[in-house]
Parts: sequence; C-alpha cells; structure tokens
Amino acid sequence: MPTNRNRPGRANIPFLAPRLQKCRFSSPLSGVHFISDDAQVVLPSQLDEIKSFIAAGEALPCFEKAGPRRKIAFDPARLRCGIVTCGGICPGLNDVIRATVLSLFNNYGVRTMYGFRYGFEGLCSRYRHAPVRLTPELVADIYQKGGTILGSSRGPQKASEMVDTLERLRVGILFVVGGDGTLRGAQSIAEEVGRRGLKIAVVGIPKTIDNDIRYVQESFGFETAVTETRAAISAAHAEAASARNGIGLVKLMGRHSGFIAAFASLSNSVVNFCLVPEVSFRLEAFLKALQERLARSGHAVIVTAEGAGQDLLEEAHGRDASGNARLGDIGLFLRDAITRHFEKEGRPVNLKYIDPSYTIRSAPANARDSAFCLLLSHNAVHAGMAGRTNMVVGFWKNEFTHVPIALAVSERQRLLPQEGPIWSSVLAATGQPREMR
Repeated sequence: MPTNRNRPGRANIPFLAPRLQKCRFSSPLSGVHFISDDAQVVLPSQLDEIKSFIAAGEALPCFEKAGPRRKIAFDPARLRCGIVTCGGICPGLNDVIRATVLSLFNNYGVRTMYGFRYGFEGLCSRYRHAPVRLTPELVADIYQKGGTILGSSRGPQKASEMVDTLERLRVGILFVVGGDGTLRGAQSIAEEVGRRGLKIAVVGIPKTIDNDIRYVQESFGFETAVTETRAAISAAHAEAASARNGIGLVKLMGRHSGFIAAFASLSNSVVNFCLVPEVSFRLEAFLKALQERLARSGHAVIVTAEGAGQDLLEEAHGRDASGNARLGDIGLFLRDAITRHFEKEGRPVNLKYIDPSYTIRSAPANARDSAFCLLLSHNAVHAGMAGRTNMVVGFWKNEFTHVPIALAVSERQRLLPQEGPIWSSVLAATGQPREMR
C-alpha cells in the first residue's frame, strides 16, 4: 500500500496514523462490523481535485478509516487507561468522558481508568491533583451536566513530567480531549513516550467549539453552540424591532473561524449583518451599510464572531496561558463605535449588546451532539485498543477517521471559505453587502 503524503510544497506528513505495536490479541467484541486495516477514506471530494492527483501520478491522500479491529494491541485484563480534558469548556465534554469509560468497561473489559484533573496539570505531580478513579457508576448521569467533571486548564506542561505520571501509574492508553493547543501537547507526550521506548498510546478526541481543527469536518459541541445562540439572537431581534432605530448586537465565539457566527445567522433568519474573522471590513463601510439598513427598515440585528475586525482594534493584547493571542473585545468596540457614529449624525440609536458566550459553552450537549460524542469516543477507544497513537479521531465525509496529530496541527486552523457556499448563503440570508471595504 502506498504511503499517503501531502502534495509537494507542503509539509511532508503521512496521512496514515502511527501504530504503537503489533496487534496480537483477539478483540473481545462480538456482533460488530470489524474494519479492515486497509479501509481508507479519500481526502478530496471534488472530481477536478481527484483528476489533478491522477494527472500528476500521485496517490490520492487518504485517512485510515476508524472503527473496531479484529486484533488489538493491548490485553484488556491488564490495561490501564487515562483521560484528560483541556482548554475551555464546551458542550459534550461530560458525554465524551462517559462514553469513553463505558466503552472501555462494557465493550473491552478494562477495569482501571483514571481521570486526570484540571487538564495537563493533572499529569504533573507537582500540582498534587490526585487522579479520579472513573467507574460506570461515577459517570452514569454526567451527560446531563455542562462543563467537565474532571476540570480543565490552559497552558502547556513538561512532557517529561506527564510521561513520568503515565509510567508510574502504568497507563497504556491516554485519551486527550482538546483543540489545537491541546493536540500539540498530546503530540509532545507521544514523542516523549517514543523517546523512552514505552508502549503508551496517545489518542486525541477533537474538542473545539469553533469547529476549526484541520482535517476534521466537525467537532463536538458545535451544533449545540449554534442551537444555543437562538435565544440570544431572538432577544436581540425583539429588542431591536421594539425600538425606534433599534439595534441588537450579539457577540459569539470564533477566534479565527466564523463557523458559529455563520451558522447562527443561517439558523436565525433575523440577522442582518454577520461579521467573521475571515472577512475583513472597514468600520466606515460597515457603519454606512448599517445606516442604510436603519433608514430602510428601522432596526437591525448584528452578529459578530469574537475574532472579527481585530485589525480595527489596538494591538499588543498579550497571550493567554495556552499561548493564544489575547483578542480585543470587538463587541464593546462596535457598541461604542456605532453609538458615537449615530450621535454624530444626529440620529441616536437604541442599541442592546448581548454576549452569551459563557452561557453557550457551559450548556449540556443536545441530543445530536450527545450521539456524536458517543461515536467519537467509541472510535477513539477502538483506535487506542488497536495500538494507534499520536492521532486524533476525525470526521470526514460522514466517516470517522484516524488523523495523525502532526497533520491536524501542521497548518493554521480550518477557516470559513470566503468564496464557498456557506458564506454565499450567509450573504443571501442577511442581505449585507458582499464587500464592506
């Protein structure tokens, strides 16, 4: 089988997940559809893309298909597993913890599972966060709650300290739940494991409410987040429509990618302006368009992603514990800029500003997200049991996949295409100008 790699000119990173050791144990699963190790999911979906690979004489890049294998790498009776949740909270974290524990216990017969508390801090003994023994009884009802029962934190920790803990507790598989920064931490753990010649698998489960991990079509919590925006946007519309020159301004999550703002605008047909990080705008052009909207309809609803319009704000906001650039508050900036503009024009507005971010990210997962969390977790467990490591469970073309972490973090976050159908639909639904430059 050819090794699938990126095109020349890009990072030469395999698309197939690393394997820790030979699978020599028979799976205890029965009555399931086992996946062949040769099963793959093709990356490109457009015919012209496929033709370009063929014309260049290149093998099509493919991900390994996720799912249970007939042969596994670990003896379940002797295996110990750990799970850690990192970064900001989002809907579905407890669902992932629960599904992972129950799959290990009920499907594979694993009896020792540790939950490491407060993110990667829990893997460093100097913080003295004792791990939690996870049992089916402990996790039975946690899916009904928002947040994570294990706690979370931001910021990197020393890989050597974290592997010391895994080695001391004789952990064979570590499940790491998090986004881009967390996956980089998981990669460093896997690399340290490799340097020591240990048999510890590191498997990622993608968690980013912004839905912006490369080569992952969808991450859990995103759908719930979009659903939860409806109350805030509905309130903004009610306030705006009930006042003369009323404006409802809602700020949503989305540091680099505007997927939440875009889909919130599509699912709430009352939005008139959607501002996202991928599409820059001049303040003067935006205010002019807003003024025209008010003159025409008497009210307006604006949805902005937190990362939109950062070039309009003062720079040098520093960085957070995870190394992410601290963003300026575009919501407050727009609120004040809009108010000043219309006062100067002699046409005061009635503006209501709503920031529901913490309410949204702390909500329990909805039914569809809960099911998605379970499927992601089950496939993560199958991957770890089959000896895959330094990888994250992906979702591509409605198939679950194994994505090497090196590939997932090799490029900047997944962005909303400006020329794609989603953004075109947003423009059509809101009626905002295509260019506000």
